[in-house]
Amino acid sequence: MESVAPAVIARPRVAAAAALPWYLTAMLAGSTSIVVGLLWDISWHMTIGRDTFWTPAHLAIYLGGIVAGLSCGALALKTTFAGTPAEKSAAVGFWGFRAPLGAWVAIWGTFAMLTSAPFDDWWHSAYGLDVKILSPPHSLLGAGMITIQIGTMLMALALQNRAPAGEGRALGLAHLYSAGIVLLMAATLITEYSYPNYQHGGLFYKVVCGVFPFTLVSIARSSRRRWAATLACSFYMLLACSMVWILPLFPAHPKLGPINNPVDHMVAPLFPMLLIVPALAIDFFVQRREGKRAGWRDALLIAVAFVLLFVAAQWLFSELLISPAANNWFFASDRHWDYRSTPGPWQHKFLRLDTNPMTLRSLGITLVLAAVSSGLGLLRGVGLSKVQR
Repeated sequence: MESVAPAVIARPRVAAAAALPWYLTAMLAGSTSIVVGLLWDISWHMTIGRDTFWTPAHLAIYLGGIVAGLSCGALALKTTFAGTPAEKSAAVGFWGFRAPLGAWVAIWGTFAMLTSAPFDDWWHSAYGLDVKILSPPHSLLGAGMITIQIGTMLMALALQNRAPAGEGRALGLAHLYSAGIVLLMAATLITEYSYPNYQHGGLFYKVVCGVFPFTLVSIARSSRRRWAATLACSFYMLLACSMVWILPLFPAHPKLGPINNPVDHMVAPLFPMLLIVPALAIDFFVQRREGKRAGWRDALLIAVAFVLLFVAAQWLFSELLISPAANNWFFASDRHWDYRSTPGPWQHKFLRLDTNPMTLRSLGITLVLAAVSSGLGLLRGVGLSKVQR
């Protein structure tokens, strides 16, 4: 595969257009369908149990993957056989075909998703319900879904970076919207560690501070828009809250036993984390350092700000989330328990504090993880800001 950022690339006029290209619009629609279907599918399993492969949630997931893959495949065929010289120069060659790098990444994600479908169906037939979210077929499916989101981000970034200065505002928003979906996908994958009842323990903060600074810093560093990380977190919260508020409106009942919690509605996802708080600090820091070379000292400063702000905000917020005050339609803290959970006082307590306490040592490890994640995010952001194909 050819280099991502050659010295000189012709600029197709479509890159500077105010409207989004059709293929990027299709990728964004497919990405949205994937993440909506994912949260819907998790709710389906927690509310109804394993029913059939052909559930509406599964169809939404795979429809999104097919839409993204087919649109990128069509773009590759058009660019290869009917593309202008400028379009071909802004593409990457692979097996004799030419398409933007983001298209190839998304196509790979579609193949991974489609491969996981029969694997997942066989897995459930052989082993029954998943004990954890990250079963082998779900891991392959998750990798494919996130890869499609990353491909969409790369597509929007390349178009943004080729657009003349002051143009491509819609492309910048498309990049941040797809980044918000990536944040939601990552948050969904760590659901097992992020229940509000675990948010006074050390492991939750290690996981979050090891994962999310990388994405948020790279977003802030690569985007042309101000407050990029904050906007991406806003999209993340908007998408997550929409599912929190909409899913419980639909009646549903368990079809498998044992039924310890007789739910009568679709189970809600967890209320989104307050990533927007440290995102504000990341944007402020990146904007102050704009045009300057960033190093590990910068990564450490970002990490300190991220850890202090996120731990303080989420620590206090989790106390609200496990209290009866959050048992309402907005926070839905009484609506995210599945039919196998036995209701009790434990739902309003912080758990695993004896085996997973938040200590100074744990906080120190969290800071180191955040520093490494931030440093890698800075490096990645610099690379993404140069993507042209």
